[in-house]
Amino acid sequence: MDEVIMDQIMHAVYQAVSWIASLAIIFGGVVPYIPQYRDIRRTQNAEGFSTYVCLVLLVANILRILFRFGRYFETPLLWQSIIMIVTMLIMLNLCTSVRMATELSTKRRSFTDFDWNYFWSWSRFVDYLQCVLAFTVLAAYVTYLLLDSVLFVESLGFLAVFTEAMLGTPQLYCNYQNKSTEGMSIKMVLMWTSGDTFKTGYFLLTQAPVQFWICGLLQVCVDLAILFQVYYFSRYPQKPVSHTTHTTSAKAL
Repeated sequence: MDEVIMDQIMHAVYQAVSWIASLAIIFGGVVPYIPQYRDIRRTQNAEGFSTYVCLVLLVANILRILFRFGRYFETPLLWQSIIMIVTMLIMLNLCTSVRMATELSTKRRSFTDFDWNYFWSWSRFVDYLQCVLAFTVLAAYVTYLLLDSVLFVESLGFLAVFTEAMLGTPQLYCNYQNKSTEGMSIKMVLMWTSGDTFKTGYFLLTQAPVQFWICGLLQVCVDLAILFQVYYFSRYPQKPVSHTTHTTSAKAL
């Protein structure tokens, strides 16, 4: 009798842990962007945040959803992708609004100009939506045509997680160009690192496709490189810290 009760308790505990892990996977990926979102709203300055981070995550999660049509993976990972896409669109909307409010130039750039020089630097949020929609339709059509090809499906899965593994690369390059991490939320990067470490462990424990955990490890390495930039540029400043931009941006509204 005691063994039956103990088994029931252990089963309940296992179920509770599984639910908590699933919720952490689903919502944990968007948590790092909360402090960055609040910082941008507070300062009305989006210069420290690279919108190419949004591009990387949008592409990666759209491809991951398409990958599931050819190869099954855990449902929490599917919901994580859906919620991440919505979150990145919200971040893009905020960054575009802030940039429009502070930009002195009257020149408006749009997706339908098809000017590669201004790719992902458009003036309106609707242009980003048009680009994301066009990419989704094209990728879905190609996936539909080649879904029976194992090589294509596996390559699609690798491309999805490898793109996500490069998430921090735009921010890494942005910091390198600026010779500073000013304007970037350090909390965001710390949450990236902890979240990616947890996610990689989740991939290993749930026996997710090998592409997932290999690229998860790569993602952790990129996060650590950004944290090194935070240390290096704070210890050895490359340029004077400027607060003028923040003040001007705030007044522009």
